[in-house]
Amino acid sequence: MEQTQVKELRTTPLHALHCELGARLVAFAGYEMPVQFAGVMEEHLWTRRRAGLFDVSHMGPCFLSLADSSLSGEAAHQAISAQIEKLVPSSISSLSPGQARLTVLLNENGGILDDLIVTRPFDDELQGTLYLVVNGAMKHEDWALFERTLSPHVSLQQVDDRALMALQGPKAAEALGGVLPGCGTLNFMQGRRLIWRGQEVWCSRCGYTGEDGFEVLVPAEVASDFARVLLADERVRPVGLGARDSLRLEAGLCLYGQDLDPRRTPVEADLAWVIQKSRRVAADFPGADRILEELVSGPRLKRVGIEVTDKAPARQGTEIQLNDESIGMVTSGGFSPCLERPIAMGYVRSEFAIPGTEIDLIVRGRPRAGRICTLPFVQPNYQR
Repeated sequence: MEQTQVKELRTTPLHALHCELGARLVAFAGYEMPVQFAGVMEEHLWTRRRAGLFDVSHMGPCFLSLADSSLSGEAAHQAISAQIEKLVPSSISSLSPGQARLTVLLNENGGILDDLIVTRPFDDELQGTLYLVVNGAMKHEDWALFERTLSPHVSLQQVDDRALMALQGPKAAEALGGVLPGCGTLNFMQGRRLIWRGQEVWCSRCGYTGEDGFEVLVPAEVASDFARVLLADERVRPVGLGARDSLRLEAGLCLYGQDLDPRRTPVEADLAWVIQKSRRVAADFPGADRILEELVSGPRLKRVGIEVTDKAPARQGTEIQLNDESIGMVTSGGFSPCLERPIAMGYVRSEFAIPGTEIDLIVRGRPRAGRICTLPFVQPNYQR
């Protein structure tokens, strides 16, 4: 019998450190990644109260730059922005130096191919370059899309061989400030190039937990040293992907492949705020006709929060019913350590997306009580 060849998992520059710290490792997005260290519940609550250090090196950091361009300054930024705006509905051209923006890649029907963060560098000599971080599971598809869609005068530099770390929590700024001077000058959704022990690092004040925090892109050769310095601080502990998922669910943040996919538009996903007025007026992004119509008339489906009033958690794929009629599906669900009860997100028909609507969640064939609610479940703690 012919055997199926198993593709070897990649490891991040912090893999040896994870093993040393006793991490439980699992396959995720083609990598061997830590899902937990001390336990998901403990790591989740530690991040909400202090600072959790996450290895997110499976993600897709990259740079898009004008190749061999005579342009500089604002003209260079406008030129590179015009390229990425072929694929996203957000205004990248209006970013100020050092500003970052969440956006989505769209297909021709307005469906979401991925969500990503785009940052305009702060430095004058880097105008004409954009720093992007795309999802790990989609990075190769995204990079292929860039290469076949954008001008041949745009170069793509993939830097997923570096380490990308996220330090998240109310003590993150204090802990990182002692290691990386200059990070404290950043507000939420700002980033800039900094230096650590003679090495260039990219620091952004953002994250995926609802807490204040940072993502730092570090050269592989100094990644372990950088992480060890942070972990020497009593306010910082290593945290795995398990708590990262429960933290983002409490914060009402989407996971690509579950809450977002090529069938969903930004309007359905409750992400219409990523489309600035100038782009709505220009109507020059993929799927603009469908998306603009949904902005006026409303989408057929809408992403909502769900309070699970029964003890049984409603996981991805759970059917949502009202009066025995199917009205939608859960896309993310689990237990909230902060609220000490199950929570979920999903899509329902728009006419039923009213907070307070009582619903049934069909868990293992049995209806369990739930209620439509607003997002997020836990209020964000961003530094603005």
